[in-house]
Amino acid sequence: MAQQFASWRRRVTNVVEGTLVERFIIVLILINAVTLGLETSPSIMRQYGPLITMLDSLILSVFVFEIALRIVGRGLSFFRNPWSVFDFSVVAVALVPAGSEYSVLRALRVLRVLRLLSMVPQMRRVVAALLAAVPGLTSIVLVLVLIFYVFAVMATNIFAADYPQWFGNVGRSMYTLFQIMTLESWSMGIVRPVMETHPYAWLFFVPFILVATFTMLNLFVALIVNAMQSQTESEHQKTTAVVEQESRRIDGNLHNDIQSLHEEICSLRALIEERLKRKP
Repeated sequence: MAQQFASWRRRVTNVVEGTLVERFIIVLILINAVTLGLETSPSIMRQYGPLITMLDSLILSVFVFEIALRIVGRGLSFFRNPWSVFDFSVVAVALVPAGSEYSVLRALRVLRVLRLLSMVPQMRRVVAALLAAVPGLTSIVLVLVLIFYVFAVMATNIFAADYPQWFGNVGRSMYTLFQIMTLESWSMGIVRPVMETHPYAWLFFVPFILVATFTMLNLFVALIVNAMQSQTESEHQKTTAVVEQESRRIDGNLHNDIQSLHEEICSLRALIEERLKRKP
């Protein structure tokens, strides 16, 4: 009985995690993304509100049924897979009742669209690379914060008296420098007005932009690219190891089959020779 149940669970897992079902779920996710966007339009909801709500509920029911089947098929091992836990969480958020005190969580229903990250292998690879880059990104962020702090203290001491709205304290200076780093109206909006009072202010702002914008942000990009390359190489190595292991297994089985065939041929030859000797 237990063996039959285990076999049934394997069949359920194979069906739910099969290519056909995965593609169907991806299509539903895309449709659900459209319906969630349409719900933000009052005019569309006045005309097609009941239809959109019914379609959203139907898609949610399919998601719940799919997650339930995956839990049945995988058992507790379902919750050991981070992507499975992610799918479970974003679907569970959508089940929060509208009239409860946690109804604000229903705004997070759009997180269902993020299930594409777990369904599409290429997207999973990108997310895995980003997570792998987090330690390095943290170090770069700390260096960037240190640079911001040093330049903010300098800017406050130099420009606070004339431009308190931008550099009145360290907090304002850091925010202004962040705007400059993003290159959003940094020249006409901030630097050129400052240079009217401090003609050599460009000697402060240009090095800051070179360090904060170009150097540090390029380090971000380089680190992420390196993490993605490492992730790709890791997957390639795993695939190669699996192929080599399977190849060794096939070679071993083939060798055993050839050895068995050789032994059978030798036995047959010996039998034939023995019978030939018995003939008068």
